[in-house]
Formats: sequence, structure tokens, C-alpha cells
Amino acid sequence: MARTKKKAHGGKKSKATRNDVMQVGEASNAIQQPQQPTKVWQPGVDGMEDGEELQFDPTAYDCLHAFHLGWPCLSFDIMRDSQGVLRTDFPHSLFCVSGTQADQPANNAVAVVRLANITGQRRKPKTPSAMEEDESESESESESDEEEDESMGTEPNHVSQSKHPVLQVRFVAHQGCVNRVRAMMQQPHIVATWGDSGYVQVWDMAAHIRSMSGGIPDGPGLRTTVRQAPLQIFTGHKDEGFALDWSPITAGRLLSGDCRNAIHLWEPTTGGKWIVDKKPFQGHSASVEDLQWSPTEADVFASCSVDGTLRIWDTRHREQSAISIKAHDADINVISWNRLASCMIASGCDDGTFRIWDLRSLKEDAFVAHFKYHKGAITSIEWSPHEASTLSVTSADHQLTIWDLSLERDAEEEAEYQAFLKQQQAEAPADLPPQLLFVHQGQKDLKEVHWHPQIKDLLISTAADGFNILRPSNLENLPGA
Repeated sequence: MARTKKKAHGGKKSKATRNDVMQVGEASNAIQQPQQPTKVWQPGVDGMEDGEELQFDPTAYDCLHAFHLGWPCLSFDIMRDSQGVLRTDFPHSLFCVSGTQADQPANNAVAVVRLANITGQRRKPKTPSAMEEDESESESESESDEEEDESMGTEPNHVSQSKHPVLQVRFVAHQGCVNRVRAMMQQPHIVATWGDSGYVQVWDMAAHIRSMSGGIPDGPGLRTTVRQAPLQIFTGHKDEGFALDWSPITAGRLLSGDCRNAIHLWEPTTGGKWIVDKKPFQGHSASVEDLQWSPTEADVFASCSVDGTLRIWDTRHREQSAISIKAHDADINVISWNRLASCMIASGCDDGTFRIWDLRSLKEDAFVAHFKYHKGAITSIEWSPHEASTLSVTSADHQLTIWDLSLERDAEEEAEYQAFLKQQQAEAPADLPPQLLFVHQGQKDLKEVHWHPQIKDLLISTAADGFNILRPSNLENLPGA
């Protein structure tokens, strides 16, 4: 898969889709025309006439913010923190790390980012029963609510825009573009980067995290790039790469895969160093695109490749992979191992499709599900850390989608739900997958999405024109939300 590296052009206001009937998977932008019915507009399927405009509906989100770092970032990762294992109430704060795609090799950096005061709101689940119970209360309080919203400069039930997140950034010089960056789960200040120079480097970002933890906004002098020596550099790869993953079980254990088919294992030693096995795992016949450690077995990992195969490996047996299947007919760009249901793996392909696999019966054409919604290459896929059946996907068709595999079409329940809606919503096309829960648009050339492991239902995505932070409002309707 070709990964383009482009200069940033500034953020765009995100255009959203809304799913009021989650069983239907009605995820759409509405085209508003005078004296015309509201329509569901499908990206890559429907065109735009002169004068037509996609209308952004802020009520589709409990939270939506955007920021950029000057240069586009192909990859980023969320850094775990000590603010709470599971957080739900706004405002939120978080740390993440990303790597730039600058115009010149010397202009690149690894960026450690702190975002504070991420505002939003929680909503009551919009179910028929809840609407019946709240109808009289809502009517009696509507006037006072409207007055309060007007005082805040917003419309009723819309995400508050009266406060904005506080952005802090520390830039660490990195020679060459950053293809992928990952933070260690057990020690989030330890960060690995894959550079287009062909080197994998490990960094200690603890000092930068400490300097931002006081919550003081950055001044002009703090936005400069500092030079820092990495903890370790591995030059044994024969080409650049994108595959990189820290073990969730063994702290410090790292895998890196390159475009020359090789996978190297990093073993941590004392003193903050690693021993990298010079003899790689070999078996793929083309570029290794992604790697994922098993969430339950310390010596097991998965890989995917441009050769279309998905492989399962055991680090104790290096001669060949334990399992190899032809999983797609085109390049497999990304994989994700479900940490809540460890028998499930998702794979995303260059042809725009993604598949779900059950490791208990892993063989060719034995996938659990196959989805063909996207019109461009799948660039990122990740299971939710809080719901075993939910995953997010980004694509080169400029869409971020959220899927819930537990959803099925139920005509009776849909009709009941529509009867309680105060405003008539557009009908979803019949051919939309019922598992499609939400579609987010407005970012150009989406590259990567991650769920925050500690903030319920919060996602961050990166694209050529910057980052978005979002929480769809309909995720609260799901069981366990």
C-alpha cells in the first residue's frame, strides 16, 4: 500500500454522521435543500449537485475537537496515565505521542502532546422507554434549558463550545519522517519510532511528560524542537518499515517489521537497553505491514503482509510461523487483536474491505465477517478496549467508521423507535450494513485511529490535515455503555 506523505494544509471542520436508530446503522450526512426531504448521503456512492451542501450536525457527538501540529502525522499513540482506569465525566485530559511527516528530513520530530479541558457532555440513552419517562419532564424544563443554552452561546443539547481544550506540545528532533510510533503500555513514557531512514529508535519521554503535567499552557519559547539522544537505535533492518508493537504482557518486549519481509524481536535487559535478535522471523514473501502481540499469550504474535497472508507466530519456534492463511486477495495493511475477546482478530485490506477472524477455526475463507463498505484502502483498524464487539476503522476514502458486530436488523424495533422520535429522520439505505454504527467525516486522507484505553468511548484520529478528538453520542445507547 502506498502511504503518502503530505504537508499539512490546516484543519477542516468535521462533517459528521448520526445514527439515531443504532440497529439500522443509519450513519449519514444530510443534504439540506429548501423544500426538499432530508436524504442520506453515501460517500463514494452519491454525488453532489451545484448548490448542495453537507450539513454538520453537532448533536451527533458528545465531544468533538480538532488540533494540528504544523506537519501531518502518519501515526500516533495514546499514552496511558494515572488519572483513572475508567473515566467518563467531562472535562478530560490526556497524553499522546506522534511523529511528523515534514518537507525535509531534518524538520521532523516526535511530538509529545498533552490536551487538557477536553469538553463535552453525557446524554441519556435515547430509547423509547427513556423518552416516555422523560417526556413530561423535558416539556416542563425546556424553557429553562433553552435560556441556559442561550447564555452559553449554544443550541439545546448541542456540545458546548464555550470552552476549548488546552494544548501543550514538546517536540523532540527525529531525523527523517516517522512511519509509526508506539508507546509502551506498562511504561508509557518509553516510546518506539519507525523512521523512513530505516532505523527503529526507542526514546524516554518522561522529562517532557513531567514538564507538562503542571497544566501550564505553552508559551512561544516552549514550542521549539529539542535534541535528545534515543535510548537505543537498531540499524539491522535492511529497509524502512511500518510494523511495530509492544507486548501487553512482557514489559519492554518489542517487535519491528520492515518492507523486506523481516521481523525482529527486541528483548529488554537491565539498564534501559534491549538485545535485538539479528536473525529475523522470516516467512512473508513481501512487506510486513503490521504486527500485533497476543493479549493473553506472552510468546505469541500475529503479522500481516502485502503478500495477502495473515500469520500467527510463536517466539520459541523461529523456523516458521505456526499458522499461515491467505486472508485477502490484496495487500493486508493493518490488523487488530481483540483484547476483550482474545480469539478474534480483525484485518484491513488495500481493496477497502476488512474481515473478522476466529483463531479457534483459522483457515482460508473461514472468516466470521466480511465488510465491503469502504471505497478506499483500509489504513487503520482497532477493537474497542471497552466493548468486545465494537471496532473502529479508517480508510483512504476519508471516512472513520465505527462498527458493532452484535447488531442485527430488527424492523419492529426500528418502527417503534421512529414512533418516538420528535423529528423525522432520514431513512437509511437498505443496503447499509446493520453493524455500521457511526460514520465520521471531514478529515482528509485519514491514517490512524485509536480508542482511549481509559476514557470511555473517546477516539482520536489523525489525517493529512490534523487530529480529531470525538465521542459519538449514540455509543451510550449500547449495552454496558
